[in-house]
Amino acid sequence: MAGLDVTTKIPTQIKLHQKSRILEVTFEDGERFELSCEFLRVFTPSAEARGHGPGQEVLQVGKQDVAIDRIEPVGNYAIRPVFSDGHDSGLYSWDVLYNLGSHRDELWRAYLDRLSAAGASRDPTQCPPTPVKAPGSCSKH
Repeated sequence: MAGLDVTTKIPTQIKLHQKSRILEVTFEDGERFELSCEFLRVFTPSAEARGHGPGQEVLQVGKQDVAIDRIEPVGNYAIRPVFSDGHDSGLYSWDVLYNLGSHRDELWRAYLDRLSAAGASRDPTQCPPTPVKAPGSCSKH
């Protein structure tokens, strides 16, 4: 199968809790992760946010209130969330989801540090809805 190898952990359940804005992902090994919509949006694997190489990342700001409107399957190897801010180009493979879940806390701490260093905010009323190129800041700071 495309995108899968013998080490890929396959989800057995993906459940979107729209009220709490949490995506719950359970894998075949029993691991279960709760990933907020904001976290998933901030760590989108799309090239528009990640860039095409080191140093090209775009700091995602003002995503605190983002939700997932719907989730589209991509073959047997990924999902494509459609976010309430219009972002829909990130393909979250099973490996990406597992990695995000496994490293959620450390990734989130590093993100908050980058946000602080840039003088930017998670609050959409504090920064423009468009991403700010790291280590830049939003226009209000």
